[in-house]
Amino acid sequence: MNRAIVVALAALVSIGLTEPAFAYIGPGAGLSLLGAVWGLFVALLAAVGFLLLWPLRRMMRRSKAGTNAATETTAEPARREPQGASAPRSV
Repeated sequence: MNRAIVVALAALVSIGLTEPAFAYIGPGAGLSLLGAVWGLFVALLAAVGFLLLWPLRRMMRRSKAGTNAATETTAEPARREPQGASAPRSV
């Protein structure tokens, strides 16, 4: 027989032979589990989102830096004030 079939049959037999464990899990444990699963889901979703958006953000920054560099080269150079000249002081 195929090994997968043997494993599946063994799993079904072991599940079928078990008896119920008359145990009570309170609502606090269930809510704690839901909170933990929700936190894990949000963390994984945020990690995947950051990994997918990182190249886009980098491309936008590079294009912005290229645009600023192009406008700075075509603009007039800043004029230098003569030495000794200062801004008027307010009293």
